Amino acid sequence: MLYAILCYHDENVVTSWSKEEDDAVLAKRGKVTAELAARGKMGPSIRLLPTSAATTIRSGPNGDVVLDGPFAETKEQLLGFYVLEGDSLEEVIEAAKAIKKGETCTFEIRPISIFKKGVVEAKAAETA
Repeated sequence: MLYAILCYHDENVVTSWSKEEDDAVLAKRGKVTAELAARGKMGPSIRLLPTSAATTIRSGPNGDVVLDGPFAETKEQLLGFYVLEGDSLEEVIEAAKAIKKGETCTFEIRPISIFKKGVVEAKAAETA
């Protein structure tokens, strides 16, 4: 089963980190995700650009409306996600705890299914 670990945090806090602070968080997480990758469990890790770069399409009474920014005003924003393969939810919970150890962010875990593979994976692999 594939799982998405959705990473929420206060965007203002994260964007205020120095490069060194940000690098330290990513390095800590990288140790755990490298171990998961070595076991064949790690899918892509995605970091989203700030919500100020978001565009939302909402259904309105006269059809779709395109808006700048995120859909909802919240204290925490979705800032990225990991995709893991796990034999059980418990296994993924333990991996998520290890990835976020020592951090005050929120992780939400959801089972996912790929309903259609895209062509961008090959393009992304070429540029990595």
